[in-house]
Amino acid sequence: MSLYESVFIARQDVSVQDVDKLSEKFSKIVTDMKGKIIKKEYWGLRSLAYLLKKNRKGHYVMFGVDASPEAMTELQRQFSLSEDVIRSMTVRVEEIDKATPSIIMKSGERPAGERPADKYSDKKKGGDE
Repeated sequence: MSLYESVFIARQDVSVQDVDKLSEKFSKIVTDMKGKIIKKEYWGLRSLAYLLKKNRKGHYVMFGVDASPEAMTELQRQFSLSEDVIRSMTVRVEEIDKATPSIIMKSGERPAGERPADKYSDKKKGGDE
């Protein structure tokens, strides 16, 4: 079996309870095909970079999955058949760390004094110093 991370985005007008039902439905598909869900994260209702099927926001859900390629093909097929899923992506990974949350879940935690890289922050435009 292989390890995968799979993310799907549900429509903005779907309730959180309906997103949980969708997650359970997709989890059952994997477990019925002898795979297992190692990690499941609900990332919340987040703004999209651009309109997707007339939606400005979407409910993000991520699965860490240990399953066969056939199970993942079926999961992708079910994503595409669901009217509530507006986008999905699955990638194969080397390992899934179930002890620590994903970067999205950390929501911008940084060590004290550290700031994001900005190549223009402390430099003058032009030349003379």
